[in-house]
Amino acid sequence: MSATVIPDPTTVHPLASHDRVVLLRPLVTDARIEVGEYTYFDDPDGATRFEERNVLYAYGPERLVIGRYCAIATGTRFLMAGAAHPTIGVSTFPFTMFGGSWTERTLDIVTGLPSRGDTVVGNDVWFGHGATVLPGVRIGDGAIIAAGAMVTSDVEPYTVVGGNPGRPIRRRFDDADIERLLRAAWWDWPAELVTEHVRAVMSGTPADVEAIAAANGLLAA
Repeated sequence: MSATVIPDPTTVHPLASHDRVVLLRPLVTDARIEVGEYTYFDDPDGATRFEERNVLYAYGPERLVIGRYCAIATGTRFLMAGAAHPTIGVSTFPFTMFGGSWTERTLDIVTGLPSRGDTVVGNDVWFGHGATVLPGVRIGDGAIIAAGAMVTSDVEPYTVVGGNPGRPIRRRFDDADIERLLRAAWWDWPAELVTEHVRAVMSGTPADVEAIAAANGLLAA
């Protein structure tokens, strides 16, 4: 049997012949963006510019948190809370951003607006080509976001969402199996254990994954 080789999660380009694929954790520098190990982004034109081109309107303190082992396709964009315009009065025009007296006379309006909060993506989430996530959305573990989907509200774990606005299409597993997977939380296993059981993680059943977690003392109560 060949020696065990585990992909290095600190390598920006994990595939030597494909610069379009990057691991985001070693690439991200903005303190407001947190990405788990092995989450990757695919883009044939400037994959290393994810922070600049795919995380938009990040003007405030709100954070983008993405878990481990997520797959993010070309054109996926996360709109942050800075994209919001005031809607409390007659106009939605962002006078404040242009400076001068406009800023002086309206800054308190903008700073007083309620925030939609952090955008949080779970683990093992797959984003299809051109998906868009609006500010403050929370996406559960194991979800699938279909190509072109506009995610405007929270997504439950292991749910497939598509359309504009995004709507649940189906759940990937039933309640009992979803509970098994969430308790097993394979994405939190040591990389060595994931590697040992990678076939079960990729093609096994929720019960298979649950059993591995239980055998290694990793099944949540």
